[in-house]
Amino acid sequence: MDKTSYDAIVVGGGLAGLMAAHEIAVSGYKVAVISKVFPTRSHSSSAEGGIAAYIQGNSDPNDDPQYMTYDTVKGGDYLVDQDAAELLSMKSGEIVRIMESWGTLFNRQPDGRVAVRYFGGQTYPRTRFVGDKTGMALLHALFQRVSGLNIDFYNEWFALDLIRNDKKIVGLVAMEMKSMEPTFFKTKAVVMATGGMGMLYAHSTNAYINTGDGYGMALRAGAALKDPEFVQFHPTALYPSDILISEAARGEGAILKNNKGERFMTKYAPKKLDLAPRDIVSRSIITEVKEGRGFPGGYVGLDLTHLGEEYIKERLALAYEAALNFAGVDATKEPIPVRPAQHYYMGGIDVDITGTNYDLIGLFAAGEAACVSVHGANRLGSNSLLETLVFGRETGKTVVKFLSSANESSESLDKEAEKIVDEAYSFTKSESGVHFGVVLNKLRETMWENIGIFRDENGMKTGLSEIIKLREMAKNMYVTDKSKTYNTEFFNALELRNMLDLALVIANAAINRTESRGAHYRTDYPERDDKNWLKHTIAYLRGNTVEIGYKPVKITKWQPEARVY
Repeated sequence: MDKTSYDAIVVGGGLAGLMAAHEIAVSGYKVAVISKVFPTRSHSSSAEGGIAAYIQGNSDPNDDPQYMTYDTVKGGDYLVDQDAAELLSMKSGEIVRIMESWGTLFNRQPDGRVAVRYFGGQTYPRTRFVGDKTGMALLHALFQRVSGLNIDFYNEWFALDLIRNDKKIVGLVAMEMKSMEPTFFKTKAVVMATGGMGMLYAHSTNAYINTGDGYGMALRAGAALKDPEFVQFHPTALYPSDILISEAARGEGAILKNNKGERFMTKYAPKKLDLAPRDIVSRSIITEVKEGRGFPGGYVGLDLTHLGEEYIKERLALAYEAALNFAGVDATKEPIPVRPAQHYYMGGIDVDITGTNYDLIGLFAAGEAACVSVHGANRLGSNSLLETLVFGRETGKTVVKFLSSANESSESLDKEAEKIVDEAYSFTKSESGVHFGVVLNKLRETMWENIGIFRDENGMKTGLSEIIKLREMAKNMYVTDKSKTYNTEFFNALELRNMLDLALVIANAAINRTESRGAHYRTDYPERDDKNWLKHTIAYLRGNTVEIGYKPVKITKWQPEARVY
């Protein structure tokens, strides 16, 4: 097996990973970025609507970073660590100015200031945007910025597992997807910036690459996930393809309507209406459908027609094109068919506001792979792009400090590296039994039906039982492709391994939390229970067993109150 060595390795080439790599590289350290896809194809490019930021003199004159923090804390149903939310708000304007100076061409107001739009749960409009292609614009600007630095990019490489020496991370094994050749990457620090896990669900706005790889790797290495039960569902995925129709559409004035033509959000969020937080809007849509006010197939309409053709094509080009090309609907003339789909993961690798993992020395995480926790039980729209950049930067700075005193391990761990490769092949070695695709499809349907938008104990226990069966089935799983060049079936099966590990943790944690909070809504426990559940779930995977503990929520000034919109 080939070997190579770096001061730090970043796994993931999206915004969080690139920003962390930038901070480490400009400090003079040698960095590797390992990514399943070319960085500009990372899922960050799919974030459409905008990036939240308070910019003094450029925002609504009534706005304030404290309001932004409060909105984030309330939006997260008070499970947010408030020191993290304060940091996010205070750094937001600086990050937008940096990205603008690096080449991001934000939309402008007539007076030349950066334009803003409302997003769900915001007291004031503070979402900055590039049409409805904001994530792509930010990602291209940042990738261009880091391309000339001392960073080696390993594009189309698959990270298999972390290597640890006792409680210290000393490297990882990754495989080039083209040649299928593995390499042992020795390092002092690993930053997990691997993004989300949408492919666990039958309906998701996520790209196919979002398979929870970072979570699976961290769990198998012995690190905990924080708040793994909290999965966000976006209310407006295009029916039937589940392509995202950005919250920007509602931010620009789009209205949700049922099959009677009623603006039904007046019943569920009389003040915020269509711009209530995503968990509330998603549940409202499902309720309308279940009570017979949806359209055949289980969707509602998103009406943009009153905005006018020119405005729609200028501000919401992606939404217009997606509706036309994938649903045959002209959004300038008729409502877009939408339904909820999995969108984001509030849970993640347990880290503090510096991006440092609590369990393993040398392990860091940023972006959706991490749980700071800045989103708590529900993320507000346009806070994710901000999170990737703010906490990617903070994590990079933390790694620089760590490297200044860290020593590389002198012990030989070649056998551990070989074992990781052997385990990867053993997971797919069967010649018969069950095809990995069968297991994958059953897992995705199970998660959607049993651990989805509405949850209850019986349904979740049924789902958990099925996940346990699927993990057992996977021991006799095979892939049909045995080639040694770009064997995508082989890597898909390894992604499934990560998904099965994560699904087991999510199901156990969801059953354990006997309350409703944010995106975790239980019909058998419909009320939030601050007395017993104002605390973070901390979950470890020990073989086939999930061990659950707790941590207090960090409260600086905002005490829990009724979450109404």
